[in-house]
Amino acid sequence: MDNLLYVMMIERGKNYNKINKEMVVKHVDHIRNLDKKKKLVLCGPLKGYPGVAGMIIFKAENDKEAKEICKSEPFVAEGYATYKLSTLQVGNKENNYLL
Repeated sequence: MDNLLYVMMIERGKNYNKINKEMVVKHVDHIRNLDKKKKLVLCGPLKGYPGVAGMIIFKAENDKEAKEICKSEPFVAEGYATYKLSTLQVGNKENNYLL
């Protein structure tokens, strides 16, 4: 493992408040699919960050795949949200916390 992960911040769009149960199910199916492919690290809603709905941290082979994963998120694909994509270099005991 190269200790590099991708962080997708899901930002509320103008129509975000119009999300219905069907859209939520599609969103959860997307997350389940990432988990099934062993790409999901963690995800969840963010509280106290106006305009930001949630975050998904995942593994991808490269930037192109990471962008494809973000664009296939149903909230994004169907125009309810936008996203910001960042990379996260993991610091841990095995790499001396990047020291």
